[in-house]
Amino acid sequence: MEVMRHASTFLRPPPLTPAADGPPLTYALVVLNQRLPWFAPVLWSHATLRVFADGGANRVYDGMPRLFPEQDPLEVRLRYKPDLIRGDMDSIRPEVKEFYSNLLCILVSGALGGRFDHEAGNINVLYKFSNIRVVLLSDDCLIQLLPRTHCHEIHIQSSVVGPHCGLIPLGAPSASTTTTGLQWDLTNTRMSFGSLISTSNIVREERITVRSDSDLLWTISIKKDI
Repeated sequence: MEVMRHASTFLRPPPLTPAADGPPLTYALVVLNQRLPWFAPVLWSHATLRVFADGGANRVYDGMPRLFPEQDPLEVRLRYKPDLIRGDMDSIRPEVKEFYSNLLCILVSGALGGRFDHEAGNINVLYKFSNIRVVLLSDDCLIQLLPRTHCHEIHIQSSVVGPHCGLIPLGAPSASTTTTGLQWDLTNTRMSFGSLISTSNIVREERITVRSDSDLLWTISIKKDI
């Protein structure tokens, strides 16, 4: 009969070299809405997947900086960020939800190309989860949503993307969009389907700014030789 080994090695810092008595266990850490134990950073160091269960995000946001009082709280929170937050989101505080949402970006490969209805469904995901950064990728370009709730700075990595780009008011017309850094900038410009939309534009600077009263799709070409 095969032997199943058990040990509380997760309460000690990970060894520098793997143990000789078999492959190490893979740990997933789930943080519930209860006070963090003093050894939470050790558990964190063992885990390859870290999940906050709703209000558990509050506990890490508040509790981890208390375990490192001599360090900057923001640096601690950035170091101990989740791979996933799950739940009905009735316990997580709004400022905590916003903080972690801004740290997450989901990259979706193969989201463009093929059947148009599938592409439209993938683009709809951008609007459905507009509070999370989601980037749709194909061999030729990327697409992401620029919510109207923010002013946007887009930093161009010219060795891998560009120069062709576009701003598209897919969800609703835009009565006023202003940009900087493009070959053909917009200044309080009205955009809508059946009228003007910004396609086949060119990035001119390494920093693009966009401000609009409507959600916009940003798209930029991906270079073939990256």
